[in-house]
Amino acid sequence: MKMPKSVKTYCKKCNSHTAHKLKLFKSGQSRSMAHGTRRNVRKHKRGYGGKAKFVIKVKKQTKKPTFLAECAVCKKKRYFVIDKRMKKVELEA
Repeated sequence: MKMPKSVKTYCKKCNSHTAHKLKLFKSGQSRSMAHGTRRNVRKHKRGYGGKAKFVIKVKKQTKKPTFLAECAVCKKKRYFVIDKRMKKVELEA
């Protein structure tokens, strides 16, 4: 789906509808010291524990696109999520 690079949407800080610049959101690097990561290492990757039994989990093929919207007036950033699943999203001029 093609999305415009700017949309007019509500800004909490300005308390009005203003133009927002959209940028595709990418998650940062995962934390190596997070509890879930440490638990995974402890369960599957240490010692002579034999073959680990991973539960096969079917992943969804698509994601709901998340954008980072920046207000043109006050430069406040917020998430802008489209609630439909789609395989490909691109920003057009």
